[in-house]
Amino acid sequence: MASITFKHVKKIYPGNVTVVPDLNLEIKDKEFVILVGPSGCGKSTTLRMIAGLEDVSEGELYIGDRVVNDVAPKDRDIAMVFQNYALYPHMTVYKNIAFGLNLKKMPKDEIDRRVHEAAKALDLEHLLNRKPKALSGGQRQRVALGRAMVRDPAVFLLDEPLSNLDAKLRTAMRSEISRLHKRLQTTFVYVTHDQTEAMTMGDRIVVMKDGIIQQMDTPQNLYDFPCNLFVAGFIGSPQMNFLDAVISESNGVYRAEVCGNLITLSDRMDKKKLAPYVGKTVVLGIRPEDIDAVSSDRKHDLEANIEIAELMGAEINLHVDCKGSKMVVRAASTFAGREGDIAALNFDVEKIHLFDKETELAIAH
Repeated sequence: MASITFKHVKKIYPGNVTVVPDLNLEIKDKEFVILVGPSGCGKSTTLRMIAGLEDVSEGELYIGDRVVNDVAPKDRDIAMVFQNYALYPHMTVYKNIAFGLNLKKMPKDEIDRRVHEAAKALDLEHLLNRKPKALSGGQRQRVALGRAMVRDPAVFLLDEPLSNLDAKLRTAMRSEISRLHKRLQTTFVYVTHDQTEAMTMGDRIVVMKDGIIQQMDTPQNLYDFPCNLFVAGFIGSPQMNFLDAVISESNGVYRAEVCGNLITLSDRMDKKKLAPYVGKTVVLGIRPEDIDAVSSDRKHDLEANIEIAELMGAEINLHVDCKGSKMVVRAASTFAGREGDIAALNFDVEKIHLFDKETELAIAH
């Protein structure tokens, strides 16, 4: 069993600087969990506590059924892959991958078998005699993964392993790491600030802010049902649009007034949750892909000035202004409107999110 459990774990640095105030988290055996959040949110500190590279100030940290607060890193049955690869420049690829096994005094034929097995899986067999300086960034990252793989650990820890790679390589390595997890069937904990990585790789995502877990769920649930404004804005690219809206009700029908225009809300929204907000200003959230740009002669919810039109290939990101409220709209590349034009917009009412303006918590989806 390689589950990981944090029970009321705190991390306090000298000077009474609290980075992680009270962490309660359970990662299941063989699960691929992504820790995501902005710089300084505590995700790397959390990973380093699992590795034993940072001490736990208070609380209990379990790997399996064992409390590991005072267990040395080498005795935790974990392997860590770093952002900067941490390869030995004077050693060949073979020796880099075999390094940890040599330290364990493993038999040479077993080391050789494991190194070649990992090299084959990661397409490194033809590079075993090269040194790191003769490798590309993607190849070096695969060597770092191979060095972790051969140890056959119970837990893989990956700290922003793709951030030094270019966009094309990052996409390829995402697929490679996902395949590796399926093949090895072991627990992966992966830290990133890139929400695209998080959405495409993890079984579950932990969204952190200021050392506190905001929400932990599947990628789809995080996307469809964010629990607060922070999660809604962090997950998704381009990020969700946020607009002030005043809630009204007439004959059981609820509407939101946005930029002076009334938009009828979906019947699926919980009316008991909406009722206390009648006459109040809330935050309406809607993703760029859930706004439809149409010709002005068709029925539409509101109009906005197009300030910037970014051609992305198959689509256009329209940056628009509606009476001082800024939005991004994802339109088809065939959309004729350009900078300076007026865009007629329709909201997909089934995809509208409402948030409390003061607490920032979700009211209804």
